[in-house]
Amino acid sequence: MALLNKKDAALLKDPLADNNPITIQVLGICSALAITAELKASIVMGLSVMFVLAMGNVVISLMRNIIPSKIRIIVQLVVVAALVIVVDQALKAFAYELSKTLSVFVGLIITNCIIMGRFEAYAMANKPWPSFLDGIGNGAGYAILLLIVAFVREILGSGSLFGMPLFGDAIEKTGLYSMGYVNNNLVILPPMALIIVGIIIWVQRAKNTSLQEEN
Repeated sequence: MALLNKKDAALLKDPLADNNPITIQVLGICSALAITAELKASIVMGLSVMFVLAMGNVVISLMRNIIPSKIRIIVQLVVVAALVIVVDQALKAFAYELSKTLSVFVGLIITNCIIMGRFEAYAMANKPWPSFLDGIGNGAGYAILLLIVAFVREILGSGSLFGMPLFGDAIEKTGLYSMGYVNNNLVILPPMALIIVGIIIWVQRAKNTSLQEEN
């Protein structure tokens, strides 16, 4: 028997495009604006959210029948906070400089609407395996959008990728800079991230007629 049936595969694929948590559900926008000036930081943030969401979904799913309804939000916050602490400590142990770059944004994963939304909307009503797949799918959908935005912002704003210069030395005026090319510093500012996300939403909805009908 195949590991993933059609329904399970949809849990992984749908959040990548047709039900993306950022462009369709409009969740998790804050971090998309804050940490996408560098591709490396965006990759780490995307993987961190994917881990917290997938593991958190599994834990909440396992506990769903014993969590009193009145305190379910508190329990969900405790679960996500514990997982975020694990991520934060792992980053400090193995990628200290990057952890300083992300600083408070790792801690703010606790308040990420995508995570709490999936806990409440999916993990509380489904078994651990589909909840895990839902977490991976939505985490990947979130991460992909971060990578696209960071890719554009780092290249146009800093002239680099993963911190490595692509167009020459801006200070010594070598490469494209010697021909008058100048980095667009506006791209590094958070409002530009919102504009890029808006363009992605526009393109996605322009191509997908079902989204146009629903909205």
